[in-house]
Order: sequence, then C-alpha cells, then structure tokens
Amino acid sequence: MTDPQRQQTGQDIRALEGLEAVRLRPGMYIGGTDVHALHHLVYEVVDNAIDEAMAGRCDFIQVVIHPDSSITVSDNGGGIPVEKHWQKGISTLELVMTSLHAGGKFGGGAYKVSGGLHGVGVKAVNAVSEWLIAEVHRDGYIWQQRYVRGEPQGEVQAIQPLPEGAPTGTHITFYPDALIFEGVRRDFDFNFKTLADRFREMAYVTRGVTIRLVDEREKPLPREMTFYFEGGLRSFVRYLNRHRDAIHEVVSGMGEHRFTMMAEGREIEATMEVEFAFQYTDSTNTTELAFANTINTPDGGTHQTGLRTAITRVINTYARKMGFLKERDANFTGRHTLEGLTAIVSVRHPAPQFESQTKVKLMNAEVSAAVSSVVSEVFSEFLENNPREARKIVEKCLSAMRIQDALDKQRELLLGERKSLLANTTLPGKLADCSDRGLATELFIVEGDSAGGSAKQARDRHFQAILPLRGKILNTERATLNRILDSQEIKALIAALGTGIREDFNIEKMRYGRVIILTDADVDGAHIRTLLLTFFYRYMPDLIREKRLYIAQPPLFRLEYRKQVRYFYPEPNVKEEQLLARALANYPEPDKVVVQRYKGLGEMNAEQLWETTMNPANRTLLLVTSEDAAAADQTFEMLMGPAVPPRRKFIIQHSKEATLDI
Repeated sequence: MTDPQRQQTGQDIRALEGLEAVRLRPGMYIGGTDVHALHHLVYEVVDNAIDEAMAGRCDFIQVVIHPDSSITVSDNGGGIPVEKHWQKGISTLELVMTSLHAGGKFGGGAYKVSGGLHGVGVKAVNAVSEWLIAEVHRDGYIWQQRYVRGEPQGEVQAIQPLPEGAPTGTHITFYPDALIFEGVRRDFDFNFKTLADRFREMAYVTRGVTIRLVDEREKPLPREMTFYFEGGLRSFVRYLNRHRDAIHEVVSGMGEHRFTMMAEGREIEATMEVEFAFQYTDSTNTTELAFANTINTPDGGTHQTGLRTAITRVINTYARKMGFLKERDANFTGRHTLEGLTAIVSVRHPAPQFESQTKVKLMNAEVSAAVSSVVSEVFSEFLENNPREARKIVEKCLSAMRIQDALDKQRELLLGERKSLLANTTLPGKLADCSDRGLATELFIVEGDSAGGSAKQARDRHFQAILPLRGKILNTERATLNRILDSQEIKALIAALGTGIREDFNIEKMRYGRVIILTDADVDGAHIRTLLLTFFYRYMPDLIREKRLYIAQPPLFRLEYRKQVRYFYPEPNVKEEQLLARALANYPEPDKVVVQRYKGLGEMNAEQLWETTMNPANRTLLLVTSEDAAAADQTFEMLMGPAVPPRRKFIIQHSKEATLDI
C-alpha cells in the first residue's frame, strides 16, 4: 500500500499525448458504444476513486444517478492536483482530464498500486460525454472546470473556499454523449442493479471502503444501497454460496511476493499482494472471480491460472499421501478439482499488464507463480489440520472424476447415436429457414406454434429464420447431458444452430449471425426466456461471449388517435402504468385514445409484428451479456434451484429489464 501521508502533487503527473482518438474509436477505450460501454464509463471513474482508496487516502465513494441520467462520482481522497503542471504549464487537473495517458500512475510516486495502468479512464469518459464537470476539494478551495465533448470551457477556477473541516476529494459529474451512444436516450439507460452488483464486488475486494449508490430517478424517494464489508474475500465467498450447501469452511489467505521489474529503464525491486478465498459446495457448478488491483477481469489471466494450479496440485499431493489416489490412478485435473468450487483471487500489482484498456484479462507472467505459492502454503496447511474437511474435498474430486469418466464414455456413445443431430446433417422440420447465409442472418426462437406462425408470415425470408418451440423447454440447470439431448425442443435448437454444445461447441459452424429470443410479455414468456438463457449460459456460453445472443422487445402498448397509430416499448426503471400515463399525456384528448395492451405475440398480426419487433429499422434488441459473473451465477442458481417463491418473484419483477446480466 502507498504511504497515505505521501501527498500527490503536479510532479507526479506525466504528460504523454492528446485525446482525439477516443471519440474517433471509442471501442478501443471503453469497449464499444452499447449499454455495456455506457456502464463502463461509471466503472472507469470509480476505479480512480478506488485507486485513492488503495493509496490509503480514501474510505468513502458515492455514485449518484441524477433524474436526467447524468452521473456524479465523488470520493473523499486527496483530490486531483490543480496547480500548474511542471511540463505543460497548464493546470494539472486540465491535463489529467484532457491529455491521453497523463496521470499520477506512471511515475510510481503517489500510487504504488493502481488499476489505471493506461492513464486513459477519466479522460476517455470526458471525451465521450456531452458535458462533464470536474470539481476538486483541496488546498483550501473548491476548484472546478467544465468540459464539452472533452474540450475545456475556460480555465480551472477556485469557485469558493473549502469549509473548515470539510473533506478533500474529487467529484466528477458527466452526461454521456448521444452522438457516441446512439441509443442512450431511447433504448438504454443506467441500470441500478448492474451498478449495484459491480460496486458490491468492489466493496468486498477493497476492504474498509464504503461505496454508496443513489438513484434519484426513483420517485418519491431516491433508491439507495450502501456496501461495506470488513470480511473481504471470505465474506464474498459466503455471499456467493448463500444458496448452496458448503462442505467445509472458507479457505482464505493473503501474502506478499517480492520480484524484480523494469521501471523507467532500470530494474527495481517490487512487491505484489495476493489475497484469495475459496470453498467447495455440493453444487456441480464452478464460480471463479479474479481481480487485479480491484478490477474484475472476466477473462481471468495469470492470477486465475495460479489459483487453479495450486488447488489442483495441493489436492493431488494430499490425495496420494493419504492413499485416496493409488499408484495406478491418474492425477486429478482441473475438470475434477473445479467442480463445485467457488473461488476468488485478488492481486495488487505495481505494474499490471492487461489485454486491453477494458482490462478483461491479466497478462503479467510473474503473477501465476506468486499466487500459486501463497495459495499452496495456506491450502496445504488447511488440509493437514482439518482431516475431516480434507476427506470431503478429496471425495468430491473423486466423485467428479468418476462422473467425468462416465460422462466421457456416455458422450462418445451419445455423439455416435446422435451424430446427425450435433453435426447438423438434418434440420428440424419446424424450422422455417432463410435463404441467405452469413453474419447478417438471424434465427428467431419463438414461443409456441401460434406465435411462430405469425413470425413466419412477418419475417423477411432472405435473412430471418424462425424456430417455434412448444411449451416449457427442459430445465437445463439441473438436467443431465443425456436428458438434455433427449429433449425434442433442445434437439431442434442444437440442430438449427449447428454449433454443437459444451466441448464440441464451434462458433465457426453457427448457421446464423445472431440468435434472437422472442417471447410473450407475461410470466410464462419470462419463464421460457429464462430457461432458454439457462441453456445458452451452461451449454453455449461462447454464444454470449461473442455477442451473438439477443432478446427481442415487442411493444407493450398500441395507441391509436384519429387514425394515427404509435407503439410504446418497455423502458428501464419505468413501470407499465407510468409508461402509459406518460404516453397518454402527449395527446390533447387522452380519453379519446384507443389503447391496446399486448399480452402475447399472437395478438399482433404479421404486419404489426414485422414493423414493431422484427424490422431492423424500427425494432429494439437487448444484447445478452455475461459482464457480472457473480450476479449471473447467483441468479441462475436461485432461478433454477428447488425454491419456487424466490424464482417466481424474480421472474415477475425482472422479466422485462433492459439489461439482462447472465
């Protein structure tokens, strides 16, 4: 950790280059221009506040969603320096907000550990915002500068003295630019749950820091959630396993690892911190989370590799020592030791190397050995001191090995018997295929034959295919591979896509550019949609990772007034009755408006279904993402588990959310 007494100054800021490229190619800096990237803007600003926390200068962060959907991120850290910069002769605040790769994280002075390796985050947010206000509380004053699309609108000014005893800190308020995020005003908005889940993660990983989220869009009172967890990763693992039966206490530990690294052309001694926690449950599913300098790296990296390697090696060593594995037995592999495991690893590295600015994967080679060393020491001691729990863990791995061996044999048999299914030599008879091929084509999965008939009439036969599914498909969260492949609806779906499933999945063999789930807006439709999402999540996860899975948004209402027809669609954080009331308020004679509420796809004729839901020029599609792995796994565990009431409550409340984290 950085010495909290070490005050950041203008000398700590290194200027490298300007901002122009961000607006030109936002995908390189914030990962795109969709709803995922919209939320990434908030994460970038909050990451800066977390860096202050890791430097020991901040213990409170607040994020406010204002009624106009602008965002304010505040912290009680030291505040961005405002004095003139020693290289550039302008305010350091302006340099930090407008010069790409300028920041206090390059020289190694004010920050020993930081998530902002690239020095891009907050200025990328500035570049893609319609407007941004940076306010700094430090040096006895409140300083402020306003920007429009990244351009400063005047110099940094002291607007008033800082009240005596008031905390220092940085306050960033921004509004995303609709020229960059084309759907920001109509199709998507900041999602409270998505942000809350992310900040919950951050609070677990950054022990001792309070993060508060406030949504002022909620009426009559703002919605608030506050996150503070003294237990760190141990508490996080318990939270993730709250719907599962654990077979032992959480194994956790932390340690430091010294290594040499190059910095500014010379070799220096450095230290990285490693923290981990894991626990086995009676589930067959694996939940892994990996963080680098508090940043969630969804694609893992060397820290995750080190954790997996250590767990597998320690279990093998113990199992052979205690006679669970005989001389003729093969070692456990990750396939066996990962089953039922909930594991989190977090490293703090002075120079993290990420795969990209969006920081999805950690690349530092030295991290793997460091993590493996720390985990091995703690886990070996745990097994030696807790023989009863050790036996349970090894027996679970033995069970997983036996099941995997049996499944491998069964799979070979099933693949042989169903070769035509998985190789896609025979398409299902109910499939209404399209004539074109390639990424521009679409497969609509439609609920029921009735709606399927309307969709078949409505579609553009050149690039849109229709696959109707009857009734409730199999609950794939709890079903075996054999039962899944015996389901007629699942067979039809696998055959239509042509990709195969699980280890045999090949995105290159996919027969369509995208898959679109189209169901009714009622509870049954939500249930079918959830079951489909479960199938894709468990058996075709690359479909989600490659951004090839979408959910269609049929309209909720059809309003007709004086022969003029308008359709109204679901909006995030807006209830149906509020949406209707707002729509009717736009008419001079609301009582003369004919309102039709669509409860099912079958209530629309083919022309209406095309114009409102299937026509690329008019429709709204929701991209299915896996951004929040922890919340995703918990949602599926709860939805597909044996307890019915929480599942029904969730389906009713969330069936039409604008962003589905799965």
